[in-house]
Amino acid sequence: MADQHAQLDWDEQGQPSSRQYADVYFSRENGLEETRYVFLTNNDLPQRFAALQPGEQLVIGETGFGTGMNFLCAWELFEQQAAAGARLHFVSVEKHPLTHTDLKRALALWPSLQSYNEQLLASYVGVNAGFQRLVFDAGRVVLTLMIGDALSMLPQLNARIDAWFLDGFAPAKNPEMWTPELFAQLARLSTPDTTLGTFTSTGYVRRALKEAGFQIKRVPGLGKKWEVMRGTFGGTASTLSKPWFARPAYRPSERRALVIGAGLAGCATAASLSARGWQVEVLERHAAIAQEASGNPQGVLYLKLSAHGTALSRLIVDGFGYTRRLLESLHKGQDWDNCGVLQLAFDDREAQRQAKLAAAFPETLLTQVSRDEAERQAGIGLASGGLFYPDAGWVHPPALCQLLIDHPNVSLHVFQHALQLKRVNGEWQAWSGEQMIASAAVVVLCGAADITHFEQTAQLPLKRIRGQISRLPASPASTMLRTVVCAEGYVAPVRHGEHTLGASFNFDSDDLTPSSAEHASNLDLLREISSDLAERLQVDTLEPDTLQGRAAFRCTSPDYLPIVGPLADASAFAEAYAVLARDARQVPQPPCPWHEGLYINSGHGSRGLITAPLSGELIAAWLNDEPLPVPQDVAEACHPNRFMLRQLIRKG
Repeated sequence: MADQHAQLDWDEQGQPSSRQYADVYFSRENGLEETRYVFLTNNDLPQRFAALQPGEQLVIGETGFGTGMNFLCAWELFEQQAAAGARLHFVSVEKHPLTHTDLKRALALWPSLQSYNEQLLASYVGVNAGFQRLVFDAGRVVLTLMIGDALSMLPQLNARIDAWFLDGFAPAKNPEMWTPELFAQLARLSTPDTTLGTFTSTGYVRRALKEAGFQIKRVPGLGKKWEVMRGTFGGTASTLSKPWFARPAYRPSERRALVIGAGLAGCATAASLSARGWQVEVLERHAAIAQEASGNPQGVLYLKLSAHGTALSRLIVDGFGYTRRLLESLHKGQDWDNCGVLQLAFDDREAQRQAKLAAAFPETLLTQVSRDEAERQAGIGLASGGLFYPDAGWVHPPALCQLLIDHPNVSLHVFQHALQLKRVNGEWQAWSGEQMIASAAVVVLCGAADITHFEQTAQLPLKRIRGQISRLPASPASTMLRTVVCAEGYVAPVRHGEHTLGASFNFDSDDLTPSSAEHASNLDLLREISSDLAERLQVDTLEPDTLQGRAAFRCTSPDYLPIVGPLADASAFAEAYAVLARDARQVPQPPCPWHEGLYINSGHGSRGLITAPLSGELIAAWLNDEPLPVPQDVAEACHPNRFMLRQLIRKG
């Protein structure tokens, strides 16, 4: 995950070429015309876009995002031809993404695409290695950028591709993008209706594509190119080998859903479904949204990463980018601020961990700073240096929740406490005592640890951890704090005359009344973060029992990953896959006994700002048969069925 931005040279006409591959990004004579002919026309996209019905989608896969010109041309054509309710998914892999500066310069060459260029550039933030999801036109157009080597990224993709753009640099310049191994991945992701277009007609490329199952035809080229190629997939679509992680076949005739819980996970789920045309009813037991853990005045975009590329670490990087792009729609300074986050190296063990992270991640995401540099960034005295995340910062979670839930397809019902779920005549009914309060074909449970109160989800191993934040009135001297600073706790720059300080961890208490003992503990955390800031805030003169704050429950799972996706019936699951207790290497093929239409988005712990919004996209992708917004193994690591699977294997 080292920094792998494209290195560009620019010719006299201002056109870019790759220093890494000594090749141009597009034709110098007729770049737009070539894209439209090779990729759009040869995949029959004008007719296919026009044929899409409301609610239908078309998925394009691309090898080599480059300057994004192919995406922008496809988006333009889709907007011209497709019905209002249709959707476009564009999935592209890129090993060497352009910097924002270079992308802006390259796209300036195409003034006819200016309105699309501007939208891409506005969303081109937080783009790090991994799966990066960018959303345009209120969710009608979705771009999933897979940043990394194609042969590493494509095997992680769970999608069905309708049309392939085989781009990248010329086979002679970049042979790794034109191998039988890569074409085998294209075949895995294709259906019998999948088409293909590419600018090359090289013989070994044609033969390798045929070997992979594509029927290839050479057609006249454009300009200086004598020939290009188009094709269709003649093989059979592959299926996921693990049925307990497969996509449920259930697709309701009416796209109506209940979302239970209006915290960040619930609001994000409602946002992702409503953007796809679903009618969503959100049931909230309190008087308003964001009343529990999502209700703090300031939350931190805190990236607790691993240098070993764990599923959780990759989810955090992908989720950070998605949330970071969402925040651009909020009021900066009032509802969020990308002031940066500083993680202090508060002991030798933490310093060693941070050194490994600094070696594993690019400086655009994090950088190791000395004590002097840390103090300059923070504006206050500190005991050590640490890691600085320049694009992170703080968020007012209720504002993000409001942004997410604000859609005409979403109706919020407050003071509605769902206590029981019943499946009746193909619909889920939510009951509160003797009263049915709502029903729909699909229900998504987002109520943190409370979802274990339902019979269908009682076995999920969720636990609650009490956390308390303290609100400290700012002083003139404390307003010098310019960035979030974290050690065992965190303190944020001033918002509305206050700093947010926190947060405690209490595994034993069920009482949500703020306690003076935990206010005192938070003040101790502040002293450890910065004795200088503690003096500026005169914390030694503060009485803990006079401080304002709030307490809420975090909800987490045993492996600290969230629980996101469709859920199987526990007893039927144990019966269907009992063989796993005798031999965990078996992959029994009975279809998974799903609770039809039942989904979970919970267990985000203290990382909800980063993981919950992207998890809303993951729920929507499961439900709408779309490309998953995270790698397949990350989706499996978050899958609700993982616990039933582990329990069966442990029995053996």
